[in-house]
Amino acid sequence: MQNRPHKDWKAKLHEIIYGTHTPAGKLFDIVLLVVILYSVIIVMLESDSRFDVKYHGFLNISEWIVTILFTIEYILRIICIKTPRKYIFSFFGIIDLLSTIPKYLSFFIIGSQYVAAFRALRLLRIFRILKLVRFVGESNNLIRALKASRAKIFVFVFFILVLSVLLGTIMYLVEGPEHGFNSIPHSVYWTIVTLTTVGYGDISPQTGLGQMIATIIMIVGYGVIAVPTGIVSAEYASSRREEKGKKQDKACAECGTVILRKDAHYCRVCGFRLIED
Repeated sequence: MQNRPHKDWKAKLHEIIYGTHTPAGKLFDIVLLVVILYSVIIVMLESDSRFDVKYHGFLNISEWIVTILFTIEYILRIICIKTPRKYIFSFFGIIDLLSTIPKYLSFFIIGSQYVAAFRALRLLRIFRILKLVRFVGESNNLIRALKASRAKIFVFVFFILVLSVLLGTIMYLVEGPEHGFNSIPHSVYWTIVTLTTVGYGDISPQTGLGQMIATIIMIVGYGVIAVPTGIVSAEYASSRREEKGKKQDKACAECGTVILRKDAHYCRVCGFRLIED
């Protein structure tokens, strides 16, 4: 009985921080999103030397306030959860930690405070807050498609690298240092820039043969863009077909996992309590 108040305190805190079905939980998440947006804007403004010189004191104080708030939030998330290890090593747990430490690191590493811009990743919580489970599920399908395509994409990228070395060598022999192709690595750089249709224009072929080869490389570049897209699209379509073949009644609002049992009270992956709408 003596531990009951302690457990109730932790349960209420967990409901506010991790829950989105209560007014307090929704308010906490909305305020958190506003603070995250504000902190990202601060970091961006600090990178502008003109603005930083004029408002450095205000920006610095604001950044410290935000950092302290994030530190407290991170500690409370660890305290009120039953298995802190799951949160600490989860995607959001790592992002939350990276969002907290940059300002502290600025004492030892100059400029490290700008890494705080990665706090923008915390805005992904909006999918959970607004219960956009369908979009979370779509992102999971996309991740699965990318994982299923990684072997094919690796083979394709390796082939493109070999092709770039060969074409870069040819361009070095055709154009030579007198036309800006100073070395084979420099020529390979030009080939990759041309294949990806970026075209910086810092060096360009001057001879007729070199320009003809460059034209061929540009045309091949469109295929370079299309092939990986086609690979991932095919895997994504396959994943969608497999998903439609299953009975999907609902999904977890916390992690987007498909709930297999209609009478399930908790998610089998993250343990989130399933609340009926």
